[in-house]
Amino acid sequence: MNHPNTRVKPSIGPIKNLENHVEGFKQVREAHRRELIDDYLELISDLIHEFGEVRQVDMAARLGVSQPTVAKMLKRLAAAGLIQQIPYRGVFLTQEGESLAQQSRERHAIVEDFLLSLGISPEVAHCDAEGIEHHVSDETLAVFKAFISKQNCRP
Repeated sequence: MNHPNTRVKPSIGPIKNLENHVEGFKQVREAHRRELIDDYLELISDLIHEFGEVRQVDMAARLGVSQPTVAKMLKRLAAAGLIQQIPYRGVFLTQEGESLAQQSRERHAIVEDFLLSLGISPEVAHCDAEGIEHHVSDETLAVFKAFISKQNCRP
């Protein structure tokens, strides 16, 4: 019999399906790569809709990072064709950038609504959705959406 203060180490067995294991890590790496891009595009879109323009100083303040960090990411986004930077005018999304921002916003809303339907508080659901939205698969997102629809149809 184990002493109450003794922790039992879980047994670690062989990886059952190596291909699934590798695919899982690939998905996580891709989600991490996209995460910053999605967050920046969504913020740029939000600022354009709210203020009509985007300044690096405003982005840095909202993201809690330095202006040089924002400048570096904006160069990456411009190189990818997702934004245009016009001197003395600010940052603008390309059509592709706006489309990706909208997709990110929709993913966030679905995840947040799903968490709310489970009884998670609005504050926690909003914060948790910010991380989950980047890592959830399209298949899982579709199930979240179907679950929300079923919940909304109940009397």
